[in-house]
Amino acid sequence: MPADEEFKRFKQVREELNLTQAAFAEELGISATTADIERGRTRIPGQVVKELLKKYHINPLWLFGESTQKFLHSDKLSVSPKVVTVDSAGNENIVLVNAKAAAGYPSNIGDAQWFESLPAFGIPLPEYRNASFRGFQVDGDSMSPVLQSGEWIVGKAVDDLENLSSKRMYVVVTNDSVLVKKVQKEGQSGFVNLVSLNPDYAPIRVDQNEIREMWQVSSKLTFNLEADTQQVSLQSLHNDVKELKEEMKKLAK
Repeated sequence: MPADEEFKRFKQVREELNLTQAAFAEELGISATTADIERGRTRIPGQVVKELLKKYHINPLWLFGESTQKFLHSDKLSVSPKVVTVDSAGNENIVLVNAKAAAGYPSNIGDAQWFESLPAFGIPLPEYRNASFRGFQVDGDSMSPVLQSGEWIVGKAVDDLENLSSKRMYVVVTNDSVLVKKVQKEGQSGFVNLVSLNPDYAPIRVDQNEIREMWQVSSKLTFNLEADTQQVSLQSLHNDVKELKEEMKKLAK
């Protein structure tokens, strides 16, 4: 491999991250910009190689042309519940986490007493058997119009990140937050993008290693059942279009 290939690959990583030379330098803890490295004037420091591996999972062997595997990953990540509670009969509870409690969830994720202090209940339906479930209160409008602030969702525990569906919604518990989002894997990079349904919110890029728990949204509880007469259903719209087509056919004759 040509000696300058490592500099091209270094630049490739920066461009794929959509960072300026100055911003990339700041991410890697080096002064000014990465211009000298990209031009081949300066060798890539060992500390930079370490940061590329730590922050972006870049394989050092790939960087220097000794491997075709660009990313290195940790062992299979477990995102299963750290604590579950049971009722007096030994059946697993559905613990309810309101918006206020969610703020303390990440820091108490392994504290059984904290979870036992939260309200809990059970649902005697087959859909809620043979798995762990947890209730979370929606806070904000990032997932509107499907989920409204104040509604409750029930999530089914996810064991790992291998078989996520881009069509489903998930409660994602990170080191410092509890978020309800759609989840999109970012190739083999070790990162995922947390996507809102509301287009006003930009995706959030998260390292998979920062995810502590994940719950697939399976149902929701809502208390706003008023009919909105201003909304036109898809079925009525379809019927209107069908009638319009029939009228146009008649006029054409």
